[in-house]
Amino acid sequence: MENVLVLGSSGQIGLSLTRILSKFKKYNVIECDIVLSESNDLRKQSDFLEKSFSEADFVYFLAYDVGGSRYLENNQKSTSFLNNNLLLMQNTFNYLEKHSIPFVFASTQMSNMSHSEYGTLKRLGEHYTKILGGHIVRFWNTYGIENDPEKTHVITDFINSAIANKLILMRTNGKEKRQFLHAEDCSKGLLEIQQNYRFIEKRYLDITSYKWSSIYEIAKIISKIFDNIPIKIGELEDSVQNNISNEPDPYFRQFWSPEISLEEGINKIVKHMVQSRKF
Repeated sequence: MENVLVLGSSGQIGLSLTRILSKFKKYNVIECDIVLSESNDLRKQSDFLEKSFSEADFVYFLAYDVGGSRYLENNQKSTSFLNNNLLLMQNTFNYLEKHSIPFVFASTQMSNMSHSEYGTLKRLGEHYTKILGGHIVRFWNTYGIENDPEKTHVITDFINSAIANKLILMRTNGKEKRQFLHAEDCSKGLLEIQQNYRFIEKRYLDITSYKWSSIYEIAKIISKIFDNIPIKIGELEDSVQNNISNEPDPYFRQFWSPEISLEEGINKIVKHMVQSRKF
């Protein structure tokens, strides 16, 4: 049996990935997330972490201090944000180097955006990953189940507004465009990397939907689900990505392709949030 360590197992991607991995009898999933226990805090050394890394045959490095645009606007220019992620990366990469474990590092399509502290930090993580021989995965606005109200992303925010206010409140004018990918599709892409680890080139692996959608289009989809409730458009412009648009490398599409449409994925999140009332 292969021991698979998932760092950030309670996050929106980690939750989905853990469920998928658990369906395979050949994988023993080791969950690690700071919300589970203080011993899981990747900024520090602990007996739990030493044991987990020493036993791991493969590691998914998904853990990070990050959230949606609201969280980044409020936090990424603080020393605590920088310190949290620098300590987390330094300690984690030291464990990975010490135990020589194959791994995937979760980066972002924002890693080349020098105006972004978050993107700059992820770029540093990419350099660590190259040195240690791991795979760099760049996520493009992955969405899924979120359990921390302080770190939610735009789709969750709009659904929460629809449930609570019968109105979708937008912070921006909605003109900015993103490529959205459901966490289940993202997790299946990650699994493909693990299963084809030696055959996939060491290059930036873009896991995305390859389809552009505006934030206003997201609001319209959610409005329709909730019987066409009104949308209140904001006045702000995108300050997180500064309207910079990258284009994904199509290389990884020979191994994996997304299956869940944006409408289907959003409906899944709506169903979960309405049933659980977590927000």
